[in-house]
Amino acid sequence: MSKTSIRYEYRGALAAAVGNADGLTPGEWQNLQKETAACVQKINADRPKTPWRDLPTNRKLSQIAAVLKSVKAKAGKFDDVVVMGIGGSALGLTALKTALRPPFWNLLSPRARRKQPRLWVMDNVDPEEFAAMLELVDPRRTLFNVISKSGETAETMSQFLVALDLVQKCIGKQWRRHLVITTDAAKGILRPVAEAEALESFVVPNGVGGRFSVLSPVGLFPAAMIGIDVKGLLAGAAAMDKVVTSTDFATNLAAQGAAVQIGLYRKDKPLSVMMPYSAALKDVADWYRQLWAESLGKTRPDGALVGPTPIKALGVTDQHSQVQLYREGPNNKVFTLLAVEKFACDVPLPDAPESLKGLEYLEGHSMKKLFKAEEKATAWALVLSKRPTTSLVVPRVTPHSVGEILYMLEVQTSIAGEMLGINTYNQPGVEAGKQATMALMGKTGPIPDPSSKGLPSEFKTYEQLRDTIEKSGA
Repeated sequence: MSKTSIRYEYRGALAAAVGNADGLTPGEWQNLQKETAACVQKINADRPKTPWRDLPTNRKLSQIAAVLKSVKAKAGKFDDVVVMGIGGSALGLTALKTALRPPFWNLLSPRARRKQPRLWVMDNVDPEEFAAMLELVDPRRTLFNVISKSGETAETMSQFLVALDLVQKCIGKQWRRHLVITTDAAKGILRPVAEAEALESFVVPNGVGGRFSVLSPVGLFPAAMIGIDVKGLLAGAAAMDKVVTSTDFATNLAAQGAAVQIGLYRKDKPLSVMMPYSAALKDVADWYRQLWAESLGKTRPDGALVGPTPIKALGVTDQHSQVQLYREGPNNKVFTLLAVEKFACDVPLPDAPESLKGLEYLEGHSMKKLFKAEEKATAWALVLSKRPTTSLVVPRVTPHSVGEILYMLEVQTSIAGEMLGINTYNQPGVEAGKQATMALMGKTGPIPDPSSKGLPSEFKTYEQLRDTIEKSGA
């Protein structure tokens, strides 16, 4: 029987805890076990079509050796790494940095960072933010990593143009050493540039979409640049792979999670709240939000509009901003708490001075004990209000455990997609906005295969699309 260091506690989502109307009854739970077993068999059979499943174990696919060789060659040469990417090219990496580097990484001294570079993940084109970042880095000591599979992402490519111009002007003949491109192996706009200029590059493997790319060089290379143990990350994902390929529902955490989420989605609970009780895991919830939204929010072939809406929260912060709504507002949510059993350090609470009456109950305790008490109290209060609540529990936040979490959630998403009867891996709703942006920025010429880009077939050219948008008054 396969094992994992993390566990999934789902009893708070069952009818025994929150009632038949708001939880999963024994009969429903039994049916979901059978349904998810069939879905696991299906996604296992489809594995050749979903190569992201093999990233943890296929060294050639993950390019781990090339990543580590490149990082070793760059040791001590850069003070900053600037990643230019958006969506899946940024959110997974941000989750890794937040989870596996000390808090406030970019504010630490070079000595505290062991001379590893700061990391700037630029996933927006807000001009004030991007300009402010450029003021903080020295181009002569900065590595720019542009990530785009197609090279057609307007936001990322606009950043790339700025970075390219900057290094060419500031560095001169050695400017190529300051650029790394992560893109498609053969197609797209960036690959010819990489080859023509002999730029170092990594490959986004075929069939690996952005939101499933964190265990490819998209996430591994910049993560390794700041000292994250990427081999440990892959090892954790590989351990989880053994768990989630099993049709044994009792051990398959991804199947259990999908059963809870989609089972309760069918019972009028369309909102999925992920609430880490760990500052280190807060950006895992942000990454999950994209994974869930882009993968599952779809129009089915039969015309049905499906998809749970993911929401991120943070314990204990959002106990004071969201829990009032969660407990007494509409009962239309499923809650997943990310819990950590052991923290890297603790802060003891001093005795209160005599002038501070009423704080005696805190004496002799610690911040960790208070944090865990808040977590337990919130879970209890949610269940008391008949809000279905589960917990994904991690012994400690390590590269291995983070690899387990990310991979488990990816497979959970694939199972959920099968349960909803949709294509988990496309994103036509996103593509239409991309094409409209290009048109408004002045792109001309024919639109290749408009329907594949979420556009009505009558839009033949970017000029036509731009005219339509401008006349619409949108």
